[in-house]
Amino acid sequence: MATLIRGKISNKLSNAATSVSNKSQAKVSGMFAKLGFQAATDEEGLGFVACDDLDYEYRQGMQMDILSTDGAGGEGAGGAAGGESGVAEGDSHYQREGTGPPPSTSKDGGVCEELAAKDNPKITAWEAGWNVTNAIQGMFVLGLPYAILHGGYLGLFLIIFAAVVCCYTGKILIACLYEENEDGELVRVRDSYVDIANACCAPRFPALGGHVVNVAQIIELVMTCILYVVVSGNLMYNSFPSLPVSQKSWSIIATAALLPCAFLKNLKAVSKFSLLCTLAHFVINVLVIAYCLSRARDWAWDKVKFYIDVKKFPISIGIIVFSYTSQIFLPSLEGNMQKPNEFHCMMNWTHIAACILKGLFALVAYLTWADATKEVITDNLPSTIRAVVNLFLVAKALLSYPLPFFAAVEVLEKSFFQEGGRAVFPDCYGGDGRLKSWGLSLRCALVVFTLLMAIYVPHFALLMGLTGSLTGAGLCFLLPSLFHLKLLWRKLLWHHVFFDVAIFVIGGICSISGFIHSMEGLIEAYKYNIED
Repeated sequence: MATLIRGKISNKLSNAATSVSNKSQAKVSGMFAKLGFQAATDEEGLGFVACDDLDYEYRQGMQMDILSTDGAGGEGAGGAAGGESGVAEGDSHYQREGTGPPPSTSKDGGVCEELAAKDNPKITAWEAGWNVTNAIQGMFVLGLPYAILHGGYLGLFLIIFAAVVCCYTGKILIACLYEENEDGELVRVRDSYVDIANACCAPRFPALGGHVVNVAQIIELVMTCILYVVVSGNLMYNSFPSLPVSQKSWSIIATAALLPCAFLKNLKAVSKFSLLCTLAHFVINVLVIAYCLSRARDWAWDKVKFYIDVKKFPISIGIIVFSYTSQIFLPSLEGNMQKPNEFHCMMNWTHIAACILKGLFALVAYLTWADATKEVITDNLPSTIRAVVNLFLVAKALLSYPLPFFAAVEVLEKSFFQEGGRAVFPDCYGGDGRLKSWGLSLRCALVVFTLLMAIYVPHFALLMGLTGSLTGAGLCFLLPSLFHLKLLWRKLLWHHVFFDVAIFVIGGICSISGFIHSMEGLIEAYKYNIED
């Protein structure tokens, strides 16, 4: 009897020891898996999955990917499998998200991915900076001296304040693309402005926000392209009034020069145009400032006021604020950067440089002409210098066109041609990543559409001011602050909440003010039949 009891006790102790040993061995394998190494044997891998403690860790962030390869693996223990693939069939790999091999290991998939990588190369921080500079050093800069005329020193302060606000809203918009994973690391979980809007409207209206943002983006981008065509035709007509060429004919010539934009493949190519656009803008600044410095003895410092013109200053606010807007391009730019961690630094130096150049340009030009300052400062220049500056302005307008055009094409393609089963039309790209011929035809049609709108829509500039006051303010001020509060509310400090709410209020005031003034201008233009 005693022998039987001792045998049962011995068996229980042996089973308990074996269980503890297996559990410890599974934990060791789990630790190796957690560090990114493969489990040593299939038995250990099964023990790891069966272990409750380690299964809890798995639920907290560990992932198990079972990778199958074409080559036959060797039998027996572990991951030292045979074959050139280096991974045995049936081997279990434990890894964190994003650290494993790509999901597709087929030869065809690899070729397609390689071609796609060649067609869509990443851009550097400098190239992203040229694109942002292109957006925030646009044609609005020519109206900044007019803003000083009605705002005085407050206008100069507003140039600085607008730079800070627009830089901040650009950063918080990009922050909405990221979320923290289980390890506290930021992971990009959204790709576009539309994804951010959909995340904010989920779960009740998961697609409503994306549709609203898509419509606003397309309107803003396409109308910006149309404006560049209008400006090009107008400047050429005013530069050469003696030639028997109408403004509409000049617009057609400008559009012919813009047709190659339909062949743009990626942001890297657009960045080259943005660099040339920045150089053209620099030449314009040098010519205007050099002329102003030649008349420095006549500068009217006493004309710079501390009070504002209540009736006309809202127009100045619109000129200054919307000369800094680039938020609509930022998600795509940041997603295409080689080093996204350099985005904040890029935003800082581009906006600091823009603030200095805009403030200097506006002040020097206003001091030169004082109360005679016109809405577009080039109209104050002598005819000889004006013709040269206008030619550079035309070059700047044409070189600015590719950025909003490419962004508009990207939005349209993702919305209608690249949403998988949800797409309205078939994919406009082939299996090798190349644009199909009918897709290229649609791009050319968009260029022609901007020409037709520039020629046949009456009072287009006022119409753009009307829509821009809504879409521009919404995309650049209202929505970024609102999305930031919605998605990151639990992580925001009190001063972040204060900034977001203040920007939302200021953006709303600017939007309403611009809408009212544009409506008044349109009503007056149609009432008295004023020509553009």
